[in-house]
Amino acid sequence: MRDKKVTFLTQAAMIAAIYVVLTFVFAPISFGEVQIRIAEMLTVLPVFTPAAIPGLFVGCLIGNITGGGLLPDVIFGSLATLIGAVGTYCLRNSNRIFAVLPPIAANICIVPFVLRYAYGVVLPIPFLMLTVGIGEVVSCGILGNFLISVLGRYRNRIFNRA
Repeated sequence: MRDKKVTFLTQAAMIAAIYVVLTFVFAPISFGEVQIRIAEMLTVLPVFTPAAIPGLFVGCLIGNITGGGLLPDVIFGSLATLIGAVGTYCLRNSNRIFAVLPPIAANICIVPFVLRYAYGVVLPIPFLMLTVGIGEVVSCGILGNFLISVLGRYRNRIFNRA
């Protein structure tokens, strides 16, 4: 039992660390009205392990805090990632196309309002939904599906399933 807890915590910590690193390596495109946060491709990881859920939340939280995000962005942006990760976990046994939809939908519904009301972006909410949606489709939909394909081959070795 203790080994499972250690494995869970280790996986969550590694996922959080990778999320933060990807956010900062790609910082010029990770923040703003038009953003493609490459780290969001990791929101598909709950397909493989439930440890990804807290890992993604903490990684996004740390990324937003250290990236200079305002408090509403830190809170609601991180919650969008958490909601997306939980949704992906719930759809983990479905078609992988459906598994990437929760993080896309959560970010489309939440992030534009953060951009408008926290950062004062004057663009119309529907336009912000479009720009955020495009970024999420690229990061979660395209890159996330690629990640599922690659990791699916190594599922038992990487995620300790027998």
